[in-house]
Amino acid sequence: MAGMIKKEDVEKVRAAADLYDIVSASVSLKPSGTGNYVGLCPFHDEKTGSFNVRPALGVWHCFGCGLGGDVFKFVEQQENIDFREAVQLLADKYHIELHYENSGTGRPEHSGSKRARLIEANEEAQRFFVSQIMTKEALAARKLLGGRTFSQADCERFGCGYAPQGWDNLVRHLASKGFTQQEMLDAGLARQGQRGIYDYFRGRVTWPIRDSTGRTLGFGARKLYEDDQIAAKYINTPDTALYRKTQVLYGIDLAKKAIVKKRQVVIVEGYTDVMAMHLAGVDTAIATCGTAFGAEHAKIVRRLIADDSLGAVQLVGPLKVEGQPLSSRIVFTFDGDAAGQKAALHAFGLDSAFLTQTFVAVADDNLDPCDLRIERGDEAVRSLVANAKPLYDFVIDSAIGRFDTTYTTGQMGAVKAVAPLVAQIRDRSLLDMYTRKTTRRIGVDLDVMRREVNMARRQLHVRDDDAYAPRRRFGDQPGSFGRGEPRLEPGENPYANPARRRELEHRDATEQTYFRIDDAVFIAEQQFMAMLIQVPRAIDANWFGALTLANFMTPVFRTLYQAIAAAGGLPSNDTPQGLWMHNLTKAGGPMLEPVINELAVMPLPLPPSGRAGTGSGSDASVNASGDVDSADAQLRPPTKAETQYANELLAKLLDMGLMRRIGAARRRMAMLPDGEEKIALLGEITKLETSRKDLQAQVYGNTIG
Repeated sequence: MAGMIKKEDVEKVRAAADLYDIVSASVSLKPSGTGNYVGLCPFHDEKTGSFNVRPALGVWHCFGCGLGGDVFKFVEQQENIDFREAVQLLADKYHIELHYENSGTGRPEHSGSKRARLIEANEEAQRFFVSQIMTKEALAARKLLGGRTFSQADCERFGCGYAPQGWDNLVRHLASKGFTQQEMLDAGLARQGQRGIYDYFRGRVTWPIRDSTGRTLGFGARKLYEDDQIAAKYINTPDTALYRKTQVLYGIDLAKKAIVKKRQVVIVEGYTDVMAMHLAGVDTAIATCGTAFGAEHAKIVRRLIADDSLGAVQLVGPLKVEGQPLSSRIVFTFDGDAAGQKAALHAFGLDSAFLTQTFVAVADDNLDPCDLRIERGDEAVRSLVANAKPLYDFVIDSAIGRFDTTYTTGQMGAVKAVAPLVAQIRDRSLLDMYTRKTTRRIGVDLDVMRREVNMARRQLHVRDDDAYAPRRRFGDQPGSFGRGEPRLEPGENPYANPARRRELEHRDATEQTYFRIDDAVFIAEQQFMAMLIQVPRAIDANWFGALTLANFMTPVFRTLYQAIAAAGGLPSNDTPQGLWMHNLTKAGGPMLEPVINELAVMPLPLPPSGRAGTGSGSDASVNASGDVDSADAQLRPPTKAETQYANELLAKLLDMGLMRRIGAARRRMAMLPDGEEKIALLGEITKLETSRKDLQAQVYGNTIG
């Protein structure tokens, strides 16, 4: 067992890891001020983005659930692994060799994490399956794919492969590549039998199931031969440490970019349907893998298509997308038969905000997308999506369509059948509209339909909801800005506008969650701590050395000042950005970690620095030899505006400290009789007042460089 990973290697990985790329693989991030990005939190269910990422600092924080940290913490939370495994996983991703302390071997040691090994096993299995597709034995597989008009190039594009019929072909291949039997079992590629382990996939066409970054997590496979011992037409990798059927979507790696751009998702029922859709030009198609579309899938989709462009105003429903012919939407290609209608009804269990954007597409003769493309061509597939009907309308119309509403008895039958469906519309603003719409569709009095709907609503215990209402998060104040709203206009320089700067400072004060107060003293301390964390090189070392605990009145900032002292005070200029944040967080401990994370992503009322891009967490790069360029990893130098603002804040803190000392001295002097002690105190007060004047002159006279 390897010992602890050497600290210098941990810092190498931290410097190389690109926080923006890692987070944006699963979260649609949108700019929100200089160098800051906002999206829907992947760790709790929310409808308005409160998940903030500051790539230049390598820090993220969610104002909704309170989680936050560096790139390692994000990977730990996302993959449900510990710190060591997170470092190993990122080291594998960025091709950095890790060395271990006290490994017992006397030589450098590199060992991939368990998750990384399982991914490697799946990737090797995928290469093996693809290598088998052109063999003589795989003729049945090629015929099946060719019969669906998929060319060899198409099959290569989607990674189609073939699992041979033998007992342990893949097992022997993986063993030759150095994988253990336990790793094969843990990856879901093999099963334990009485005579040893054997291939899980045998005699089937295979498709790789990948995550949004392209890592192979598992496989789907279709039956080819009648003597297959597994009767199911399709089988999937069993749930493993990597593969969870409720959390994976086939084709997400191919469709993610288009989904984010078009804010559209097309959900089909099979692997060949995904292929047909993409080949027909519908590049947002994905499919579930052996399970119905559920709440976990909905969270993944919503994070990719969410729009929070109006800040705290919740945007719900199909919205126009610039440059796209179709509005934002989630389209299900259910069959029009009973099974398809049952699947549509299942979708009613999803949340209201998701359902308002949900559509259903049903082809004539109930053809699935693959068969539709074969019979009628690519244009028919595209038209299927373009002509999709809102989910509520599809379900309600399907129920009403079963009755002959030209007769009174048919009308009442339709009312009885459709009322429970309308009643399940949790959104109160849509409930009344669909009640009226259904009434007109059937041709009965509104009172009749409302009575039945209300009765069904009570019987079903439907929770009332308002999908269109603005979502307030913890700490939001009436009349305050919403977190999702861009804090700065592109190119805006609030520093040149004192009123705008004060507006942003007050906004920062009202939005934080660690100290619920808004006053001038608190604002000065908060802004200073944010500057110290984000741009420590902007802080004048001599002035910082003059600070004491007495310069801070807010309890949380007094404690944070002590944590900074415990971390060694101001960092040296050659300290890596990621290491500064790590040392500060470590010194602060779990009580101060969320405070530090919030301050790290808090927008400052300053013009863009020109350095906060979407690069790695510490603005580091890895050269051709794989070594991290330490110069690029250093704390960045401040801009002139940042230095000036830091000096102003420092001056305020020092001035408040001097003012408190003057006040205390005057109180003591008032209690003393005339004499030498009183005269001495008067001299001390005079010096302190002179220091205050000199301090202001230095700051606003620009004598500090």
